[in-house]
Amino acid sequence: MSIDRKTFLRITGCGLAAALAGSKIAGLIAEAQDELTTPDPAALKGRRWAMVIDTKKCLKDEGCDKCIQACHRVHNVPEIADARREVKWIWKEPFEHAFPAHDPEHLPEALAGRPVLVFCNHCDAPPCVRVCPTKATWKRASDGVVMMDWHRCIGCRYCVAACPYGSRSFNWSDPRPHLVQINGAYPTRTKGVVEKCTFCDERLARGQLPACVEACTEKALIFGDLADPGSEVRRLVRENFTLRRKPELGTAPQVFYLI
Repeated sequence: MSIDRKTFLRITGCGLAAALAGSKIAGLIAEAQDELTTPDPAALKGRRWAMVIDTKKCLKDEGCDKCIQACHRVHNVPEIADARREVKWIWKEPFEHAFPAHDPEHLPEALAGRPVLVFCNHCDAPPCVRVCPTKATWKRASDGVVMMDWHRCIGCRYCVAACPYGSRSFNWSDPRPHLVQINGAYPTRTKGVVEKCTFCDERLARGQLPACVEACTEKALIFGDLADPGSEVRRLVRENFTLRRKPELGTAPQVFYLI
């Protein structure tokens, strides 16, 4: 087949334009990937993030919920009155419910029936991660935080059943109508996905402490790198008697309670 000069130039011109456009698009994609993978120099760095809760300080004012309000406000957690459908990242449980292995008949009066803060324990051996069929939840190798990808969650709720701490909530309905004010800097979820505390991974990436820690006026929540021998959390765990929730299950929870 033969073509004239005009047709040849038109074809080669289109091919060159496509190649240039493809190259430009590839460059933009590469730039975007660099932005996503280049860490903020101000980001907090740790090999094993953990939390210590000083129950004596926390119980000075049982009615205080500043940490809960801060967490839920920053992360667009809906307020749903129906306990069967509520969504929560951090909340309070009576001590004997949070630590059922301890004999309730012999609990110290200072703890019996008293509320303690509970949330995701960011376990070293998280059962929720093992059962997720889509890998929508996983433990970061860099710092041990148990993460969530709501776009990959198919709502099977295997992780909800596997978590022995009740730390995961399922959105039975669209959560957005239950938000009084939406924080535009953080994504809202949708009906049919699971959500939970992520140790404020987005704040750690900006060099900020978790919202609950910053909001606590009693300084009852201490966050840090447990792998660092010089960190405050490591010192507190080393020098004090602490409890962890259901450690007998072998999940190795990374939230410690000073009693």
